[in-house]
Amino acid sequence: MNKISHLDKDGSIRMVDVGEKNPTKRLATAEGYVIVGSDIINLIKDGRAPKGNVLETARLAGIMAAKRTSELIPLCHMLNLDHVQVDFELESDRIRVESSVATRSVTGVEMEALTAVSVAALTIYDMLKALSHGIEIKSIRLLTKSGGKSGDYKA
Repeated sequence: MNKISHLDKDGSIRMVDVGEKNPTKRLATAEGYVIVGSDIINLIKDGRAPKGNVLETARLAGIMAAKRTSELIPLCHMLNLDHVQVDFELESDRIRVESSVATRSVTGVEMEALTAVSVAALTIYDMLKALSHGIEIKSIRLLTKSGGKSGDYKA
């Protein structure tokens, strides 16, 4: 197990100094699910959701959130992102949300990918809550990451 690097020798919180690290290509993908029910899936497919285009609104929200992750998550470094993509797959009663994020930096983009999925899922909830308050957001997780000292990861 790695030493916890966000604590100093006295146990106080600190931001990790990444100034001496070399930039490398960093990629991460994440996913999550929004359980909405088959009736709502059909409304989305038919373009009849009451607040408009649910998925395009959620896509924009996810991209914007990835770009602002350092403002939302304490101790995350501000990153220049090369690419953010948010995609959706409509299943029988749920929407699968997937994000992929890329940068050339000294630290990874896992948090940006997870934040994009989370905010896209929350936006879907907000766009559909007039139809049901029983919508559930589930199973947000990192799928893959590459680049950096810790190497590659695949769920």
